Amino acid sequence: MIPDGFYIGTFKIYFYALIILSGALMAAWLASVRARKRGLDSDLIWDMLPWLLIAGIVGARIWHILTPPASMVEQGITTYYYLTHPLDMLKIRNGGLGIPGAVIGGAIALYVYARRHKISFPVFVDIIAPGLALAQAVGRWGNFFNQEVYGAPTDLPWKLFISPAHRLPEYADVAYYHPLFFYEFLYNLLNMGILLWIGKRFANRLKDGDIFLTYLIIYPVGRFFLEFLRLDPSPIAGINANQTLMAVIAVGAAIALILRHRFGARTAAVAEAGEVPDESSEPEPGADHSSSENEGPDSSDLKA
Repeated sequence: MIPDGFYIGTFKIYFYALIILSGALMAAWLASVRARKRGLDSDLIWDMLPWLLIAGIVGARIWHILTPPASMVEQGITTYYYLTHPLDMLKIRNGGLGIPGAVIGGAIALYVYARRHKISFPVFVDIIAPGLALAQAVGRWGNFFNQEVYGAPTDLPWKLFISPAHRLPEYADVAYYHPLFFYEFLYNLLNMGILLWIGKRFANRLKDGDIFLTYLIIYPVGRFFLEFLRLDPSPIAGINANQTLMAVIAVGAAIALILRHRFGARTAAVAEAGEVPDESSEPEPGADHSSSENEGPDSSDLKA
C-alpha cells in the first residue's frame, strides 16, 4: 500500500500538496534564472509566485467543476451538483484539480501582474514556460501517491499496481495498469528540455512569445495522445473535454506561430526593400535630362 500522506497531530498533510508546492518552487527557481539572463529582476518571479499559485488552484478547481470525470458523473457528482452544493466546491482536499484550468488561471494572473509592473507579457510567458513544464512533471508524482491518473490495464514490465479502493468498478478485478502519470512526467521533462534548447539555439530568430506558443503545441499534442490510454476521461456532450481542448490549443498555437513569422518576415522584407533607391526614378538612357549638378555653376567655377 502506498501512503498518501502523514499526520501532524490530527491534521493530515497530503504528499500531493507537498509535491505540487515543490514543483512550483522548482519552476520559480528556473524562471528566476531565465529572468536574470533576460535582464529582469529575478525577485519579480518570487513576488508573483503566490498569486500564480492561488490563481492556478482556483482555475484548476473551476476546470474540474466544469469537467468532472466520468467516474464522478456516474456517482451523481456533476457540474449541476457542484452548483447546487457550493460548499463542496471548496473541498479541494477531497481531490479534483484540472491542469488546463491551472494553466489558464495562472496565465490570467501573470497577465495582470505583467501589466501592473509594466513588463511585456510575451517576455514573461517565455521566461516561465520551461518552468511550467517542469512543475507539471514534478506535480504528476502527486498522482502516484493518490493512485490516480493511471491508464488502461497492461502486463508490461513497468505496470503499475492500483489498490482495489482506487480502481474503477468495471476494473475491480484488474490489478495492473499503464503508469499514465509517469508517461506524462517523462513527456513534460522532454518538453522542458526542448523549450530550453529552442530558446538557446534560436535566440536570434525568436520573437517574444514564441517559446510559450511552442509549449502550447508540444504539451497539448502529448496530452492528446495520452488521453487515449486514460480510463476516466472528462466527457462533455459525449466527447473528451480535455482531449478536445488540447487539439484546439495545439492547432491554434501552431497557426499563430506560423503566421506571426510568415507575416513578420514579409513585413521585414518590405521594410528592407523600402530602403533601396527606386530605380524607376533614374533617367532613361538617351533622354535629355539635366541633373541638379548642371542646373547651376559648379562650386569650383565659383572659386575660379
